[in-house]
This record gives sequence, structure tokens and C-alpha cells, in this order.
Amino acid sequence: MKTPPSVPRVAPPQTASLKLDDQLCFALYSTSLALNKVYRKLLAGLGLTYPQYLAMMVLWERDQVTVSEIGERLYLDSATLTPLLKRLEGAGLISRTRARDDERQVVIALTEAGRALQEPARAVPMGIFGAAGCAPDQIGSMKSQLESLRTNLMQHV
Repeated sequence: MKTPPSVPRVAPPQTASLKLDDQLCFALYSTSLALNKVYRKLLAGLGLTYPQYLAMMVLWERDQVTVSEIGERLYLDSATLTPLLKRLEGAGLISRTRARDDERQVVIALTEAGRALQEPARAVPMGIFGAAGCAPDQIGSMKSQLESLRTNLMQHV
């Protein structure tokens, strides 16, 4: 039998609350829902869903990557990613081809239309920043805390 993960760095509360508003998970979940609604509004003009936008950002950072590389960056498995990528291909934003050296790998590349979408997409982060109503240092601090939380949680998956 596997040994339990290491002892938490912070002592747990004396009594665990089952009140919804006391839960970290609910604060994250409800914030994520609100954030996704804002993204939906901002991305409508680009014709992208939020997951498609994330995939496009991976490709704008580095074109011609494998499906598995995109999946690693987005914490998604290929069963979730493949339909999303097929829709982007259908929209003419990416192409999917088999890798020459390994036919099992599918390489995703931006089309001209996909590259052209990058410029109008630059307005999205500013729209999120405006909607959040936070100072830049607050946003940076929250992002850092969430990345740390994600790292800690991933050790227990």
C-alpha cells in the first residue's frame, strides 16, 4: 500500500466546515465560472471558445507542436484535445499532420488565418484585467499563489 503524501505545511482547522462559502474549492470554482463568462464575451468576436483560445496561445508561443505537447501545457488529455483541435482545423486556424519521423504523433501548425488572429487576440488579456478590477501587483500575486497551489495539488493526483 502506498504511503500517504507528506504532512501538510499548514495545520488544518480544528473542525472542518461543510459550509459551501467556507470551501476553497467553491471559491475557485465560482471564480472560474465568472472568469469564463467574461472570456466568452471577449472571445465571441474572435470566434473562439476559452479552451480553443488556450490552445491557440500555446501555438502563438511556439508553432508546430504535437498534440501531446499541447496537452501537457494545458493539462488536457488527447481525448479532450482532439475534438477541440478538429474544430480549430475546421475553422481554418490550424492544420494537423502526421509527424514524418513518428506517424503516431500529430503535429499542429498555425495557418495564416490562425497567425492573423493573434493580433486581435491581444485585446483579450486587457479586457480580463479591466474586468478583474485589480491592480497589476494583485493580479501577479494571485497568479503566483494559484500556480503554487496547482503545483502542490498536482503532487497528490
